[in-house]
Amino acid sequence: MKKTIALFLMLALVLTLTVSAMAEPVTITYAHFSGAGAQEETLKKMIAVFEEKNPDIKVDLQVTGYDDYFTKLATTVGGGNAPDVFEMNMENYLAYMLRGACADLTGLVNTENYSAGTLEAVSSDGKLYAVPMSFSTCVLIYNKALFDQAGISYPSAEWTWADIQTAAEAIRALGDDIWGFYQPISYNEFYKSVKGNGGSLLKEDYSAFTANSPENVEVLDAMIKRVRGENHVQPTAEEMAGRGDWDLFTEGKLGMIITGIWAFPTFTEKCAFDWDIVVEPGYQTKSTFFFANVNCVSPSSTKKEAAAKFADAMGSDPDIVQLRLDASWELPTIADQGKLTQYLEITPPSNRAAVFDSMDYAAAPPALKESGAASEIIGNVLSTLEMNDITAQEALDDIQSQLEDAALL
Repeated sequence: MKKTIALFLMLALVLTLTVSAMAEPVTITYAHFSGAGAQEETLKKMIAVFEEKNPDIKVDLQVTGYDDYFTKLATTVGGGNAPDVFEMNMENYLAYMLRGACADLTGLVNTENYSAGTLEAVSSDGKLYAVPMSFSTCVLIYNKALFDQAGISYPSAEWTWADIQTAAEAIRALGDDIWGFYQPISYNEFYKSVKGNGGSLLKEDYSAFTANSPENVEVLDAMIKRVRGENHVQPTAEEMAGRGDWDLFTEGKLGMIITGIWAFPTFTEKCAFDWDIVVEPGYQTKSTFFFANVNCVSPSSTKKEAAAKFADAMGSDPDIVQLRLDASWELPTIADQGKLTQYLEITPPSNRAAVFDSMDYAAAPPALKESGAASEIIGNVLSTLEMNDITAQEALDDIQSQLEDAALL
């Protein structure tokens, strides 16, 4: 009898310890920067929503301001003490992914929650290495009044750069200080635009630069001709006379502009004419920006499933999405626009759905470990082209040579 009682007590103790261990929540660490300051309370509310729905997971939030965040993260990752989940902007994400600092999340995230373009931007070789969380992008914004005065149809989803040029020439003909189009000749605009002509800055296997490919030359040549062609439709810095591109648009002197959705509040306040947007036309096919913050999971994490579940929720949980929308804190990357009625109903622009449609054509920056050095080389050359007589081929040959000499691959 005593042996039976002792055995029963032992089994009861084991069962108690087992149940206790099962009930103990997993704690994951989360390094974050974009919510520092103004949105920190919103961030904490988001995490509270996740923890309430997932009582078996606790989140240890580690917020650092942008200026110090990436230095601190590099130190923790390099020291073998990486957080389970860490936020990245796209440029830094690519550098970390190429260095093997982002875990493969394939199969751990419900990819149906996100638009195709955003998933492509955070994938490599068919594997998912980050979860999109929030974004902003650029669109084509146009002045309806100038289109009406020129007697031409408004931009449509079928437009390409050829259509932009035709419309821009018609608008330019309206007056000496009326301009058809504005898109700066810059690193960001160039790497995005060449994708729409089948071009790129790198081979698919990252083994070599392809800056001076024929596809890229075509795109840059078109950009240059807009500014210094015989019938140029885009003003030079001298012709802008100290005004910015937004100034020209709000003054009613610019027909079309490629710029970010963050311009909407300013244009709503200052434009005395009707304006709207479409997904940015591409050289041949569409290609748009993906300014985004994403969440990555450390390959060294022992809690990958919990970490991936949290990263997924931060990008797609309906209640977390609503908190982001209520706080006007960038935009969620979810595919289901039905959940975004609050944002879509704000006018102008009337075609606000184009903001989300743009994500299907998102172009990530070139995947480089030393992205800053490459962008500086390319940007320095492109910035001279407005007033420089060299051809697109000569400029890109120069860029190609500098990139190869810098040994950035």
